[in-house]
Amino acid sequence: MKRYAKNDFAAPMYVCYTLCMTYANIIVNISHDNLDKTFQYTVPSHLEGTVSVGDYVSIPFGKGNRIINGYVLELTDRPAYDPAKQKEIVSIVTDADLVETKLLKLAHWMRERYGSTMITALKTVLPVKKKVKAAEQKTVVLKVSSEEAIDCLRTCEKKHQTARVRILQALIEEKELDYRLVTSKLNISPATLRLLSEQGILSIVHERVYRNMHVEEGRSEKPVLNEEQKVITDAVLADLKNDIHKTYLIRGITGSGKTEVYMEIIEAVVAAGRQAIVLIPEIALTYQTVLRFYKRFGDRVSTLHSKLSDGERYDQFERARKGDIDVMIGPRSALFTPFSNLGLIVIDEEHEPTYKSDTMPKYHATEVARELAALHHASVILGSATPSVTSYYEAKKGNYQLFTLDRRAKEAILPKVEIADLREELKSGNRSIFSRTLKAQIDDRLTRGEQVMLFLNRRGYAGFVSCRSCGHVMKCPHCDVSLSEHKGHKLVCHYCGYEQSSVSECPECHSKMIGGMRAGTQQIEEQIKKIFPQARVLRMDADTTKSKDSYEKILSAFANREADILVGTQMIVKGHDFPYVTLVGILAADLSLYANDYRASERTFQLLTQAAGRAGRGERPGSVVIQTYNPEHYSVICAGKQDYEGFYDEEIAYRGLLNYPPCGHLLAILTESISESMAADYARHLAEYLKNDIMIIGPADASVRKISDVFRQVIYIKSRSVEELQRVKDKAEHYIETHPAGKIRITFDLDPVHGY
Repeated sequence: MKRYAKNDFAAPMYVCYTLCMTYANIIVNISHDNLDKTFQYTVPSHLEGTVSVGDYVSIPFGKGNRIINGYVLELTDRPAYDPAKQKEIVSIVTDADLVETKLLKLAHWMRERYGSTMITALKTVLPVKKKVKAAEQKTVVLKVSSEEAIDCLRTCEKKHQTARVRILQALIEEKELDYRLVTSKLNISPATLRLLSEQGILSIVHERVYRNMHVEEGRSEKPVLNEEQKVITDAVLADLKNDIHKTYLIRGITGSGKTEVYMEIIEAVVAAGRQAIVLIPEIALTYQTVLRFYKRFGDRVSTLHSKLSDGERYDQFERARKGDIDVMIGPRSALFTPFSNLGLIVIDEEHEPTYKSDTMPKYHATEVARELAALHHASVILGSATPSVTSYYEAKKGNYQLFTLDRRAKEAILPKVEIADLREELKSGNRSIFSRTLKAQIDDRLTRGEQVMLFLNRRGYAGFVSCRSCGHVMKCPHCDVSLSEHKGHKLVCHYCGYEQSSVSECPECHSKMIGGMRAGTQQIEEQIKKIFPQARVLRMDADTTKSKDSYEKILSAFANREADILVGTQMIVKGHDFPYVTLVGILAADLSLYANDYRASERTFQLLTQAAGRAGRGERPGSVVIQTYNPEHYSVICAGKQDYEGFYDEEIAYRGLLNYPPCGHLLAILTESISESMAADYARHLAEYLKNDIMIIGPADASVRKISDVFRQVIYIKSRSVEELQRVKDKAEHYIETHPAGKIRITFDLDPVHGY
């Protein structure tokens, strides 16, 4: 058995009496209020090699040694206190199907793969159990017969007890009344109700109710699948019938009907008595997606997202735990819904970087979903018009079963795409943010009463420097990523540390029009209103979507044709279906193309393809205008053609040449401190400790050197083997354990989706 000796539990160490002794750190009450309280027990010899992390065990507890149950969080060979005084585990509880047991095993796997304390991993995985008041329905019920109530009413009238008269009159007529109606509309005090209850005249019935989300009335008709959709559903359902569980990747062009395929398979899973989790990348996608699921499955569907209150989240998890729902929809946190018999996990738009956690443990939802599915003997479906290069690579290797949907549902046709060269626009004297062709097409759509979406591609923007005259971008000569603009007139590469001075003229065409790119949705909105004063404009970005229902309000207004033009960032271009949108304008595609990230071309291709897919989804044909300073780049060309295979072939060749994921792997180790010297010194010592085993890049300043007065240093480690990087991570954790970092925070990130 492997011994775990991570520094999760700060405690003095004692010399073991027996070299083979194993100790278990156990939590006796899984709730967020008590997560940091663990108790250590000795693993008795007859259970040695049998007890594992996540097991539900019986233990003697307290002075009276009453037997209670708890969960094993960690196994270690280091006693937290004198072994002679430790109690022993009594037995392993045989119910291995407990939801918590599976979640604990998942937390342990995440802790080992991604690096964190077990407590941190556990807090990520376990459902929220904060102390929130349960929602309840209170009803006032008449307990005596009508005749007895009338006698009591007459007595109260004689004594001028007006409040009692009002409640008795109402109860004689209705028998049961809502408590809130009684106290508000009838103005009856709780004291009066309590007195009548003590006299046995009425009773107050308390019933637990759950805060239900987005329930819609009415069911939609089940759609008829086309041949391509049926091929996929038939194959997956045949596997499920034969108890075959694996990971499937559906590459379907925008509008090809992937959601209908998901729902068809989920319906079969639910009919078999199992549950399904559907992950979507952002809250902005929740509105339309959830409506479609509610219309198909009714109130057996629930949702999770960050805008919910603690009480709402608590209720949805409780509903799942009790078996009141079959389908949970939400972002990556929905993955940890406490379903007892999970049968399917669907990850829609699986390429989205939001599926990677940005806090410890920095897990990827796809990897965790596969591990969770293995624990439940469940299946995983990944879907996207533009699958991540990593997922497609796995499919090509045969680790995922690949399906394709090459035509749009309902016979809709793909939009016509035009690429506008902004270099030529500038040469012809057009300094506007709109190319001439885009401006003309917007005017045409407004005249015809059709809708327009304008997408500002800002994802991945990291201060790169480019020339507006020729499109040249200042790039690292060693890493093929853009250099980032830093204070002090420096251009820096955050993959190898290369530096050079800032430039005042373009090294290619010698134009003075070179500098960092700047753009904003608010500026675009103002320009539209000046050029097209008759247009009704909505803007959707971080500033306009701060309130709880802001996403739904903006999308509903646009869907109801209360606006002609919708301006926004990436949140407007994925997963939405607006039949009257016949033009999509993509502004400044280059803003993501040259971010200082090896995935920049992939991000750009995905965003441009997804944005283009919003046009022409109804009966009207659609058009797309892509504005760019680099129309020759393969990501732009392939996006214009919706040619995923062409893009993948180019991109995977580049990844293989430079040993980037998925052909190789990266481990980022970030040190952060309010002291710049402390962060840098610790990172340097850690890198020195690790360098004998593997090639290390750095340490160096992170791309954002300081955030909220905290200084950041990053170390990159590259290898073709994930196992080797995990070994390096373990070695780094050992160094951190033996060389306490004090006021320095250290985090690990395996295959980061963003540069640091």
